[in-house]
Amino acid sequence: MRGSHPRSAILGTGSELPSRVITNAALERLVDTSDQWITTRTGIKERRVLEEGKGTADMAYRAAVRALKDAGMEAKDLDAIIMGTVTPDYPFPSSACVLENMLGARKVFSFDVNAACSGFLNALAIADSLVRTGMIRHALVVGSDALSRMLNWKDRTTCILFGDGAGAVVVGPSHDGARGILSTRLRTDGSHVKTLYVPAGGSLKPASAESVRKNEHTIAMNGKEVFKIAVRSMDGISREALDEADVSIDQVSLVIPHQANLRIITALAERLKVPMSKVMVNLDRYGNTSAASVPVALDEARKEGRIQRGDIVLLNAFGAGFAWGAAVIRF
Repeated sequence: MRGSHPRSAILGTGSELPSRVITNAALERLVDTSDQWITTRTGIKERRVLEEGKGTADMAYRAAVRALKDAGMEAKDLDAIIMGTVTPDYPFPSSACVLENMLGARKVFSFDVNAACSGFLNALAIADSLVRTGMIRHALVVGSDALSRMLNWKDRTTCILFGDGAGAVVVGPSHDGARGILSTRLRTDGSHVKTLYVPAGGSLKPASAESVRKNEHTIAMNGKEVFKIAVRSMDGISREALDEADVSIDQVSLVIPHQANLRIITALAERLKVPMSKVMVNLDRYGNTSAASVPVALDEARKEGRIQRGDIVLLNAFGAGFAWGAAVIRF
C-alpha cells in the first residue's frame, strides 16, 4: 500500500517518432501480404523506422527534451534516468547512460530496464517508489525502442507489426495531495520465454555466421499464444491496480493500453467494460513500438486534450517475458 509517503506525479511528457514511414502498401512489395490483411488483423496502417546511423538513445533524447520542457525543468534538475528498452545502443553500457551524456545531466544515476513492451511501466513503478521513499526528487522515465533493427523483413507474421519510437515522462513529488500515481502493479511469467523472443545474440547463443544466416537475431513469436494470454493478463492486472488505488473503472476517464494489436485492445476494452471512446488508440499510425508504446500514446492523449486536470487514467501493457503491468494515475 502507499502508506503516508508523498505521492509522485507525472510533471511532463514528450515523444519522438522517426520521420521515415513504411506503409502497408510498401510491405506488400516485401512479403506476401496485403494492406487489407494487415489492417483487418492488426489495425495497423503504417509504422515509423529509425534512420540508419541513429540509435535508441537518439529518439529518447528528443522525447526527453520535450518532456523536460513540458515540466518546466532542465536536465540538471534530474536525480535519475530510467529507460525501458530491449534495443539498447550497445550491449553495455546502458542506453540510459548514453542519454544522460546527451542531455548533459551530471548529478544522476542512470540504468536500463528490460521488460520488453512493459518496460516503460516497470521503469515508472521504480521511479514512483524512489520518489515516494525520498531517495530522489525527480526522475526521467523513458520508453524507447527500435524494433525495426530486430525484424526479419521476410517474415510476414512479425515485420508487419513493429515500429520505432520513444516516449518520456518526468516524475517528481506531487504538490497536490489528490494528484499523482495512485498505484502500480507488475507481473511476469517466465514459462513463456520462448513464445516471444530473439533466439541469438546473448550469452547462450553468441553471434556467429550460422546464427546470422538463420535469422536468429530477429523476433520469433507465437502470435496466437500471445493474443490469448495478453488480453486476460492485462485485464487482471488492471483490476488489481484499480483495486489498490480504490478506483472503479467507471471513474477512469481514459485507458491507455499498449499498442500491439487492435483486436487485443478491443477485447481488453470489452472485458473491462469500457467503451472504445475512452480508449486511446494510435497503433494505426505507429504499430507496436514496444516500451515506447504507452508513453507515446500518453503524450499524444495529453496534447489532444483527452486528459484534463483531475482525470484518472489507466495505463496497461503486456510483452515478452511474459511481462505485464498497469498503473492508475490522477492528473
